[in-house]
Amino acid sequence: MLDFFARNRVATLFGVTVLAFILIGIAAPGYLSLSTASVIMSNSLVLMTVALGTMLVILTRNIDVSSGSVLGLSAVILGLLLNDGMGLVPAIVICLICGALAGLFNGILVTFFNVPSIIATLGTLGLFRGIMLILTGGKWIEELPQSLKFLAENGSIGISVLTVAVVIALAGVWAITRHTRFGRYFYAVGDNREAARHLGIRIHLVQISAFVAAGTLAALAGIIFAAQIGFIPNQAGNGIELKAIAANVLGGVSLLGGSGSVPGVFVGVIFMTSIDSALVFLKIPAFWNDFIAGAVLLLVLLLDGRVRIAVEKAIRAKRYAVHAPNPTNTNTNTGAAANSPENTLPRPTNAQSNATPQEHA
Repeated sequence: MLDFFARNRVATLFGVTVLAFILIGIAAPGYLSLSTASVIMSNSLVLMTVALGTMLVILTRNIDVSSGSVLGLSAVILGLLLNDGMGLVPAIVICLICGALAGLFNGILVTFFNVPSIIATLGTLGLFRGIMLILTGGKWIEELPQSLKFLAENGSIGISVLTVAVVIALAGVWAITRHTRFGRYFYAVGDNREAARHLGIRIHLVQISAFVAAGTLAALAGIIFAAQIGFIPNQAGNGIELKAIAANVLGGVSLLGGSGSVPGVFVGVIFMTSIDSALVFLKIPAFWNDFIAGAVLLLVLLLDGRVRIAVEKAIRAKRYAVHAPNPTNTNTNTGAAANSPENTLPRPTNAQSNATPQEHA
């Protein structure tokens, strides 16, 4: 049991999430319901999509802090195209292509110009946000067509088209990273870049692919954002990149690269979204949201770290106890050795042992 929780952070976080649901349900009867679960799932779609792309970049030992700006820029492009009379499908395709190009630009800066990923994406964060404001003239984009809003409405089975799209994205990334050779390259590059290079892995291709996927998923998040709220404000996507990184860390994705999983990201995002939803359900004033959400996140990370250290210490003590000499066996062996024929012979004293051959003669 201890080994399981020490090696499976997703299970630990899942247990903490279930415990949080139970405590909130006790404090606020009615919270534990299917309608609440549906609201949490719907509210988590944007963060889920951004966090999924961020995970791919982090796996390769890079970071992307421009995903919020890519989200906003893609949403603005989508809104402008739709308001100009373009059809929904071509506008969505162009929006996704713009996100992919933004990711490609980040990848080229990191791989071919050797700019550290944190510096490169900090620069493009401001660049993409600036382009977004130039395109809109600082104004909000409103009166989006009903066909876009329809994508966020629940169908006859209780889920929306966008929910299906996010589930497909989750399943696709999980399948690629776990069951394909190219997907395992993400872990290899992040774990040991030089070793991966010696194995013949094309490092630049893997890193650029991660950034392109992150940009495309951020554009998908922009589509979800615009469809859910029905308009596009200037601050669309502002700050979501930090939440995405926090959800990754919470879900067990190592910032050093080479470690992490889609289920971990999923549980991390659900945990963070459930905390936000619980604050609304408990009727706590909105200006407390960021403070409480940040405090809970820090508390969970600190507790997780302390519990993990304690569990590993217990496991280590258990392993040492297996290899420690048994006093009963020691006494038995000592007694048997003392009665053996060899030990019955007189042993030389230290003085005899140190004597030279001439002295013995």
